[in-house]
Amino acid sequence: MDIFKKCSEFTYAKEVMAMGFYPYFIPMEGHEGTEVIHQGRRVIMCGSNNYLGLTTHPRVRQAAIDAIKKYGTSCTGSRFLNGTLELHHQLEHELAEWVGKEAGLVFSTGMQVNLGTISALVGRGDVVILDKYDHASIVDGARLGWGQTRRFRHNDSKDLERVLASISDEAGKLVVVDGLYSMEGDIAFLPEIVEVCKKYGARLMVDDAHALGVLGGGRGTAAHYDLTDEVDLIMATFSKSLASLGGFVAGDEDVIHYVKHHARSLIFSASMTPSNTAAALEALHILREEPERVERVNAIGARMCREFRRLGFDTGESCTPVVPIIIGDDMRAVFFWKKLFDSGVYVNVVVSPAVPPGRQLLRTSYMATHTDEQLERVLEIFASIGKELGII
Repeated sequence: MDIFKKCSEFTYAKEVMAMGFYPYFIPMEGHEGTEVIHQGRRVIMCGSNNYLGLTTHPRVRQAAIDAIKKYGTSCTGSRFLNGTLELHHQLEHELAEWVGKEAGLVFSTGMQVNLGTISALVGRGDVVILDKYDHASIVDGARLGWGQTRRFRHNDSKDLERVLASISDEAGKLVVVDGLYSMEGDIAFLPEIVEVCKKYGARLMVDDAHALGVLGGGRGTAAHYDLTDEVDLIMATFSKSLASLGGFVAGDEDVIHYVKHHARSLIFSASMTPSNTAAALEALHILREEPERVERVNAIGARMCREFRRLGFDTGESCTPVVPIIIGDDMRAVFFWKKLFDSGVYVNVVVSPAVPPGRQLLRTSYMATHTDEQLERVLEIFASIGKELGII
């Protein structure tokens, strides 16, 4: 059996490409935040995670440039050995303070945070318990650990209790949930989850990749519910609201110290580049200084949810700037995406198995820097195509 046989048999992407509907890996010639340029044509970007609109902010750009001038382009080594800068320590300290924890640890990507943190903490005899809608990085982090993985129904604290009740008191237990779910746009029911975790002696980790800069005044999901002290670990990425690349985890000093010395994705990977570190740090400073950006992006999210529903679209349980348009069929979703793209609106199409059957959707997401005129145009185009395709 040739291990490459599966590659030649994988024809889905090629078939969709031949039909002219391929919605992935689309190269852009320019990116100006709320608009991108594709083949000389300007398209309104409603598929980005640039929630605060900081990727093109002059201060963020200049911070990255200054860091390259001072430190060069790379540390060419892992944090564990020669790749730690004072800049990394400053970012860790300020992020931990921002989310209300004792200590923080910066990784080169958000994916690496979850891979390293979960696999470091969940050893033999331990159990990690995941929401069924958790991000792939959480699932893979659980797979890398030596412990057992269990799942519970999405945002269902009763089902979480059922799972925890079935686990031995002798086992170490870590519950991991997304704070803001990146496809559905709903928020974890942390008050109920916290109570169940306390009852069964489980620790709780919240992935705030999409919540940092959006919920809780920008501090995340725990702050949104005033439960910062009840959540053991908070992680987030820099590739969303903080306009960079990388990620961090924050928690008690001794836990972060342990992860720092056991997370393989940290120890065996090159450290976060100086430019990315400086950009994330400056974006954090702007987030602190300009809370109106958080208010604006949430106001836009509420408006778009309300307007899409008024038009007749199904937006699920979203209550955030991530607003899904649930289509329920792979090809209809891809066809709708193509019509939108050709009409000047960029969204993300999400089909099976990334979402359960019947939940295929167009993922729209918004920035604090979207103008009212852009939003009106997006709604007009959605309404026209939705009626044309019989979706509304």
